[in-house]
Amino acid sequence: MRFYNRQHRHYCGIDLHVKPMYICILDAAGQVLVHRNARATAQALLETIAPYRDDLVVATECLFTWYWVADLCAAEDIPFVLGHALAMKAIHGGKAKNDKIDSQKIAALLRGGLLPQAYVYPAAMRSTRDLLRRRLHLVRKRGQLLAHIQNTRAQ
Repeated sequence: MRFYNRQHRHYCGIDLHVKPMYICILDAAGQVLVHRNARATAQALLETIAPYRDDLVVATECLFTWYWVADLCAAEDIPFVLGHALAMKAIHGGKAKNDKIDSQKIAALLRGGLLPQAYVYPAAMRSTRDLLRRRLHLVRKRGQLLAHIQNTRAQ
């Protein structure tokens, strides 16, 4: 497992959903500079991180809605780290879990060099990867259905 361990002045952790996102920005000492809920839009993200862009790194979990954040960070020349969701679950699994806590934990893991990285697919390859994943799902489903029919006939 690879971990992101470069040093920056500011660390941004985002708990990202389809419509809302919770943003937490920490400084190098671990002090919370921003901790707020925002709409999941490029404009809202850029407005929130604007005062801290001089040496900022952005991280989010590898869930369903991370593509636009990665593309925005690439266009704006901001370092972006995609956290491996399963490995992060093992690291920050606690009793209390909500968007505010998750965003702060992502930023803290990033700051501490303990954020497990997932591969950020280039934008040009994402559609092919998604198509192959969908095909694999359908092939497995076909195999299950054929096995079910054969077992039913055998009984």
